[in-house]
Amino acid sequence: MARIVHALCCQLSYLEEGIVSRRLIAAALLAMSFVTATGPGYVGAQTAQNDDLVRRAKNRVEPAYPELAHKMHISGTVKVEVTVAPNGTVKEARVVGGHPVLASAALVAAKKWRFEPAPAESTGVIDFKFDAR
Repeated sequence: MARIVHALCCQLSYLEEGIVSRRLIAAALLAMSFVTATGPGYVGAQTAQNDDLVRRAKNRVEPAYPELAHKMHISGTVKVEVTVAPNGTVKEARVVGGHPVLASAALVAAKKWRFEPAPAESTGVIDFKFDAR
């Protein structure tokens, strides 16, 4: 990968008599590879999807909008998969999609959700929407 970036930088830097800098090209290629590797951010609302999570939420906690995301005008949806214990507390939670800057706030909020009790554990996905305002 590094050889490809170097080759592209060397070839493209000669275009337009050196107007395109190697650093600019390298930064653009790095940004494109990062976006491709991490995937796009999602936009959505705070809802529990039905991936085996048939319990109704008794207590929904809104995530705090991260200051960095606010400064960068980042918005989107973070999907958090939760495992709910029989007593209704969130036993485990993990981020399965969304912007990395927003992920930790959504994870903290998901762990604070409470559901109706049930005879067995259940799992599902919660969508947390973040809107830059």
